Amino acid sequence: MGGTVHVIDHPLVEHKLTLMRQKETSTNDFRRLLDEISTLMAYDVLADIPTHEIKVETPMEVTTGRVIDGKKLVFASILRAGTSIADGMLSVVPGARIGHIGLYRDPKTHIAVEYYFKMPKELAERDVVIVDPLLATGHSAVAAVDRLKEYQPRSIRFVCLLTCPEGLAALHDAHPDVPVYTAAVDRELNDDGYILPGLGDAGDRIFGTQ
Repeated sequence: MGGTVHVIDHPLVEHKLTLMRQKETSTNDFRRLLDEISTLMAYDVLADIPTHEIKVETPMEVTTGRVIDGKKLVFASILRAGTSIADGMLSVVPGARIGHIGLYRDPKTHIAVEYYFKMPKELAERDVVIVDPLLATGHSAVAAVDRLKEYQPRSIRFVCLLTCPEGLAALHDAHPDVPVYTAAVDRELNDDGYILPGLGDAGDRIFGTQ
């Protein structure tokens, strides 16, 4: 398996992820923790995004500093659960653009089926961060990267809370150039395509559905 995997194991991230795994964690607390952990993960995920120098005037004198161009950054949310990660990251990069990729997993084949795709214009000039809470079978991630590469963005990276060896292998077999940022690499998938030990169905826990 090729490809780069960044495990964000900061103590605050580990703490919040542990609370999210607990089955008794309420929908409200799960959402809050996801928002918080997404904001924390953004610092590592965006550590190498381009910056440029500008002139600024402090209360004391004129100097220079470096800033990012948030408008060149796109959070591409895999619907429906990815929107919550995008929201958390927007709290630190409010100028970022948002794209949406609608995919659902066929319950029999586990293959991703696209039903919606909407991205900002001029992706060739932008860095894209695909966000989805879980990288499980990898089918949705591969489908999302396949579609985005049609528009030749400046860079693509994939962000998830949890993944597993099977999901990483699937994504990096298809797209070894796409780095993955995650809070944990769990043990395995079960026969139904869920991560073990995992945290259950992220979408159901975010939205309070079954």
